[in-house]
Amino acid sequence: MSMPFYVSPEQLMKDRADYARKGIARGRSVVVLAYDDGIAFATENPSRALHKVSEIYDRIAFAAVGKYNEFENLRVAGVRYADLRGYSYDRADVNARGLANAYAQTLGTVFTTEAKPLEVELVVAEVGATADDDQIYRLSYDGSVADEHGYVVMGGQAERLGAQLGERWAAGMPLAQVLALAVAVLGSAQDPAADAEPRVIPASQLEVAVLDRTRPRRAFRRLTGALLEDLVAGAAG
Repeated sequence: MSMPFYVSPEQLMKDRADYARKGIARGRSVVVLAYDDGIAFATENPSRALHKVSEIYDRIAFAAVGKYNEFENLRVAGVRYADLRGYSYDRADVNARGLANAYAQTLGTVFTTEAKPLEVELVVAEVGATADDDQIYRLSYDGSVADEHGYVVMGGQAERLGAQLGERWAAGMPLAQVLALAVAVLGSAQDPAADAEPRVIPASQLEVAVLDRTRPRRAFRRLTGALLEDLVAGAAG
């Protein structure tokens, strides 16, 4: 008779965490940066159909790295949560903190009870009336939530790219400057070797969106086509 296979709870959780981290690290990075009139999101993404950055509600956006089908399910659930809350109570009652808490519960439950954790990392951001009112929450695969200020990087080489942003980002930067920084940091992600030349990512390979506090009710918009090309070209020049 064979002995039953036993794994301690600590080892089980460690294995799940390692599994999720490896999956997330394989994903292309997403950077989220505050600028003078809002919050910008940028990632290298040649697909025009599969978005990593999306609108959730009037002034709330969602960004993700990891397994597309897993974070797409979470995005849809977030839209439903926001719509239901806004319809049942008031549109003003829908906020990033409530959404982040709902996501944290889902991620935490899956991490502790399911056979496989979700291989995703999320940012939920809300643009406020002023920069001081902006909210950026980062959610990990295990349901932990971090309240971020100014900028955040998710995905492959996040620590190294975050350090670069920490040296170069400043509050109150205009959009063109923030996008230049985002594209430069994303271009340096390909090869961690110190002497590797950073790549110049063309506008056609970028997914960029903003939460613009100067817009009326719906703050989210995607930057595409000629507008994005001009912004990237102007920043590079």
